[in-house]
Amino acid sequence: MQAHERFLDYVKVHTTSEPSNAHQRPSSKRQFDLAGLLVKEMHALGIANASVDKHCYVTGFIEATPGCEAAPALGFIAHLDTAPDASGKNVRPMLHPNYNGEDVMLEDGSVIAVATFPELKALKGQTLITAGGGTLLGADDKAGIAEILTACERLLCGGVPHGRICIAFTPDEEIGEGASDFDVEAFGAQYAYTVDGGPVEEIAYESFNAAAVRLAFTGVEVHPGTAKGVMVNATRLAVEFDMLLPEKERPQFTEGREGFYHLHDIKGGVGHAESHYIIRDHDRATFEARKQAVRAAAAEIERRHGKGCVAVQIKDSYYNMGEVIEQHYHLVENALQAVRAIGLQPAIQPIRGGTDGSRLSFMGLPCPDLGTGGHYFHGPAECITVEAMEQAVALILEIVGIYATMK
Repeated sequence: MQAHERFLDYVKVHTTSEPSNAHQRPSSKRQFDLAGLLVKEMHALGIANASVDKHCYVTGFIEATPGCEAAPALGFIAHLDTAPDASGKNVRPMLHPNYNGEDVMLEDGSVIAVATFPELKALKGQTLITAGGGTLLGADDKAGIAEILTACERLLCGGVPHGRICIAFTPDEEIGEGASDFDVEAFGAQYAYTVDGGPVEEIAYESFNAAAVRLAFTGVEVHPGTAKGVMVNATRLAVEFDMLLPEKERPQFTEGREGFYHLHDIKGGVGHAESHYIIRDHDRATFEARKQAVRAAAAEIERRHGKGCVAVQIKDSYYNMGEVIEQHYHLVENALQAVRAIGLQPAIQPIRGGTDGSRLSFMGLPCPDLGTGGHYFHGPAECITVEAMEQAVALILEIVGIYATMK
């Protein structure tokens, strides 16, 4: 079976994670629907040890072929959930054979415009896969799941020497909880790759350092007719706080390794308001300075409007996995070699976000990221091609072959 055939089935299963339920795992019970389907499929492929646990982690392994037992156990990881940024319910995948490189008309009449999404031009001549409109597609990261299982199927057909291959599909990666209940020791891999990136030729071993910020503002609520000298509008305090942060250090003005402050939402009224930010930076020292800048801005609001009018909570989410992976750089070098072997020109691209590997690397499982071939994740323009998915499968198999010879 080809990877895209699996993928077309997976995207129809609603698996969106729920940020409001991040304290429980999985955050949405519907992720078990895909997990159960995958376990059955893995059993049918011959991965008899495949299972799903109470937290919705799907795991399994393929024993090493004779003569490769001493090779490092190698893991491949993808995630079950899709991002809550756009609907993942009732996804209707569309195939566009021999895509012409122009604007893409979707089933619901909406259009993915090349002027807005210029990467589409490079996909001309391939079989493009999109959603039918109004939803994301789910290439992030159901493409990774399909590519890993397709590679496993080909390994199980025989003829390719390999060490022990460990497989895991995690819940809640999109809300930062994919590694929270991951049992690294039980997984059994010495090294691993997440298959959760963009273009197949891109290898990512650096991620952001990340933190979540919650600010609670307390105002003084009174009738607006008698408000002079009395009213303190909590929502205005939230807006004033935001204006204290550097305007050009927002996501829409940054790229590459540049960090940012991202205001995710403000909600509330006169008496109480709340805002949420995410802080990102590849450099640890600059990351810490950004957190301090948030605290300083909150202190300035208190200086202006009175002590106790704002409370700050900052929680680190994950760190730059490059700090760990640089100590195991063969993971990057071997991935670059594998990209060349499948006929592509490799590129090292820092992740402007994080993966499960961002946390797993610090939990003892060095884990860079491989591309799935997808583009424009988390929205209705999300797409991938049949050809890129096959390249991703070939990349996984090349990496497996390289590690089969290591002792």
